[in-house]
Amino acid sequence: MKAFLDRFFHVHERGSSFKTELVGGLLTFIAMSYIMPLNASILASTGMNQVGVFVMTGVLSFVCTMIMALVANYPIALSTGMGLNAYLAYTLSNALFTSWQQKMILLTISGLLFFIFSLSPIRRKLIEAIPHNIKGIISASLGVFIMFVGLKGTGLIANDEGTLVTLGNFLDPAVILGFSVVVITIGLTFSKRRFVSTLAVPIGIAGAAVLGLILSSGMIASGQIVNENGAWVYTFANLKGVQTLLPIAPSFDKSLTFGFNAASVSEVFLYGTFAGYNSFGSDLIHVLTTPASYLAIFSLIFVNLFDTTATLVAVGERIGLIDETGKMQGYRRAILADSTGALICGPLGVSTPTSFAESSIGVSFGARTGLSSVVVALLFLLSCFIYPIFSIFTAGSVTACALVCVGITITIGSFSRIDFKDPLVAFTAIVSVVFAALTYSITNGIGMAFICYVITLSFSHRWREITPTMIILASLFFLSFMANAAMPLFQELSHKNQVG
Repeated sequence: MKAFLDRFFHVHERGSSFKTELVGGLLTFIAMSYIMPLNASILASTGMNQVGVFVMTGVLSFVCTMIMALVANYPIALSTGMGLNAYLAYTLSNALFTSWQQKMILLTISGLLFFIFSLSPIRRKLIEAIPHNIKGIISASLGVFIMFVGLKGTGLIANDEGTLVTLGNFLDPAVILGFSVVVITIGLTFSKRRFVSTLAVPIGIAGAAVLGLILSSGMIASGQIVNENGAWVYTFANLKGVQTLLPIAPSFDKSLTFGFNAASVSEVFLYGTFAGYNSFGSDLIHVLTTPASYLAIFSLIFVNLFDTTATLVAVGERIGLIDETGKMQGYRRAILADSTGALICGPLGVSTPTSFAESSIGVSFGARTGLSSVVVALLFLLSCFIYPIFSIFTAGSVTACALVCVGITITIGSFSRIDFKDPLVAFTAIVSVVFAALTYSITNGIGMAFICYVITLSFSHRWREITPTMIILASLFFLSFMANAAMPLFQELSHKNQVG
C-alpha cells in the first residue's frame, strides 16, 4: 500500500514522508474545521437550514479537496470561502432577492461562468504574468492575514469603536489561554531539539485543547459559563454576557448531534426541491431580469478568481511548484478543484469554495503532496457524521497558536524573497500587507498591491516594467472596488424601479 501511495503521490520524490503528510493534513484540517459551523451560521441568516448547510459544507469540502489531491497532487485544501458566504448573506439585498433560493440560483449562474472562464487560458496567463516581487508580496500578505485571523479568533485583537481594533481583554480566560499558548508555541519553534521545534504547532494545539477543556468544564460546573440561546457566555464581572472562545466539551453541548441528518440536508440540496420547493422557474426568471444580478455575478466571479489564485501562488511557491519563469506545474489540474466546486456549490446549498490559506500550515510542517489533502478531505467527510468529536478544535483559543505561528513563518520567508532595496517594491509590500490585515481580505491586499505597483512604476518612468496584463489587473481591481461600493446604491435603485 505504501509503495502504491508513494508512486501515485510522489511522496519521497518531493522530499516528504508518509508521517509528515498525515500530520500536515491533520493540522490543516484542525485549522480549517471552524468553517463548517461558521458557514452554516452565516448562511442560516438567509433562511437556510443550519444543520443542512453544515453537512453540505463538509460534503463540498470533501469533493473539492479530494479533486485537488487526486488530480493535481497539491497539498491544498478547499472549503467555502468566508468572504463569499458573507457576500451572499449580508451584501445581496433581501429586498431584491427575497429568498435564499434566488441567491443560490445567482450563485449557480456565476459558478457556471467561472467554470467556463477557468477552462480558458486566461486564468493561467494571469498567474504567470504576476512579477516575482508581487508573488512574494502576495505570500507575505497571506502570512500576515493568517496571523491576524488567529489573533482575532482568540480575542487577542478585538473590535473598538474608536480605534477599529485594540488589544483584547486580558481578564478573559480565553484571551489569557490563547496568548500563553501562542507565546509558548513560538518558544518551542526555537527549541534546539529538532523534534520539539518540528512539532511545536501540534503540541501547542493539543495543549490549548486540553487546558481549554479543563478550564471551561470547571467554569461550567461552577456556573461561570452558561448556555444562552445556543451560545456559551460568561456570567461574571465585566465579561457578563460575552461569548467565550474556550473549547467546550461535546458532552455539554446538546446541539451537537451525531449522524447524517437527511431531513435537514433535503431542505438545502437542489434548492430544497425534496422539501417541497417548486418555484425554480419563476425564481430563475426573477434573477435573470434583475439588473443588480449581473453586477453581483461579476463580483462573485472576480472575488473567487483572486481568492483562489492568491493561495495557489502562495502555497505553490512554498512547495516549489512555481518555476523561475513564474509558471505553475500542474496548473490546469489544480484549478479543476475550485472551478468544479464553483459549478456544483449552488445546487448543493452552500457558498463558493476556495483554496484556503490555512493549507500553508500543513505545508509549513512539511507536507508536499496531495496525500495530505486526502487526509483533510476524509476528515471533512467524517465531520459530517461525528463533528462533536472535532468541535473542540474550532475554538479560537485552540487554533490561534497554529494560525499565528504559521502566519509569522510564512511572512518571514516571503519577506526574504522581496527586493526591499527597491523603495517602490517596499512601498507596495507595506500597502498590501496593511490592507490584507485591516480589511480582513487577502483579495483587497492583492488589489492594492497591483494598483500601487502600476501607479508607482508609472510615476517613476519605469515603463518597461509595466506589462499590459498588470494594467488590466490593476484596472479590474479598481473597478471591482468601485462595483462593490456601488452595489447597495444600485440595489436600492433597482428596488425602487420594481416597486414603482
